[in-house]
Amino acid sequence: MPQRTDRPPSAAPALWGYVAVRAVGLAVLGVAAAVSGEDALHRLKGRWDAVWYVRIAEHGYGHEVALPDGGVHSDLAFFPLLPALERGLSEVLRIDAATAGLVVSWVASLAAAWGVYAVGERIAGRRAGVVLAVLWGVYPTAFVQSMAYTETLFTAFAAWSLYAVLRDRWVLAGALCVGAGLTRPSAAALVAALGVTALVAAVRERRVPVPMAVGVLLAPLGWLGYVVFVAVRQGSPTAYFEVQAAWGNSVDGGVALARFVWARLTGPVPLAGVGLCAALALVGWMVWLCVRQRQPLTVLVYTVAIVVVSLVGAAYFGSRPRLMMPAFPLLLPGAVVLARLRNRTLVAVLAVSALASGAYGAFTLLGAGPP
Repeated sequence: MPQRTDRPPSAAPALWGYVAVRAVGLAVLGVAAAVSGEDALHRLKGRWDAVWYVRIAEHGYGHEVALPDGGVHSDLAFFPLLPALERGLSEVLRIDAATAGLVVSWVASLAAAWGVYAVGERIAGRRAGVVLAVLWGVYPTAFVQSMAYTETLFTAFAAWSLYAVLRDRWVLAGALCVGAGLTRPSAAALVAALGVTALVAAVRERRVPVPMAVGVLLAPLGWLGYVVFVAVRQGSPTAYFEVQAAWGNSVDGGVALARFVWARLTGPVPLAGVGLCAALALVGWMVWLCVRQRQPLTVLVYTVAIVVVSLVGAAYFGSRPRLMMPAFPLLLPGAVVLARLRNRTLVAVLAVSALASGAYGAFTLLGAGPP
């Protein structure tokens, strides 16, 4: 059993390792962009969802895009914390909102890597924690961690909230969950993790400590507050869910995912469908390994909930790996195995992984498909 401490452990090796693998990813993107005549920096701060966040930062909510099929995409689908930080930072540093978004994302990525390390160290020891943080930096869609997106900001809040629960700091955990809830809708998974853990503890101990109750009551306020804001603004209690449905992000229990996989299995390239089935089976196996590892209940519920939320929605299939990225404890069983390797072998494995992740990131960012 790894020795536990009462203060956050030193994160220097984890942060340096994380910075190194992300630097490799950015270098690969830079080379690929130069070869293809593209602007790598623009690809990081001025594409896809990043454009919506910048528009909100500069003009507030209220922008809509009419689709050819008669549908409407509203900027109310995007949670407010990132654009608020972009606006504030742009005012303070006198930089444009897009650049401010990149600064926020990069700083948040370090906070996230530190939090990922802290959770891993608490559960499996220092070396495994370091490897976990670096593995998160070479996740296949880790290029999003270097974009003006919300993944790093959300993961930072989530990881430190989980760490606070592991240290029995419930009020802090709830407050951090509020931040997560103002960042991404997937904060519902973190709210569930805190709630289930508190419920189990209350049943087992037949009491609810005041800090635990306060933390659990605080946890949903960020997410719920934004949902209420959209409801009041639009004059409908279900407005937020209607906005998400218009974007194709409604919850359908996995029907859209099943149809997508089936279409590939029965299409002209059945091997694509087989590959998707193998990928889903791999995710299921990783979840099972987390269960077998006996990860703390809060961490396990959060991980499973993020995975489920990523799979049961009707969102574009290509976005699902990105949506699953904040479920960093999925990588902990692998981190424990890799931590047993000699340093030279471990560095080689992580370096190859960083190059592969960087190549995939460059291919995606320089292509047409959304992450």
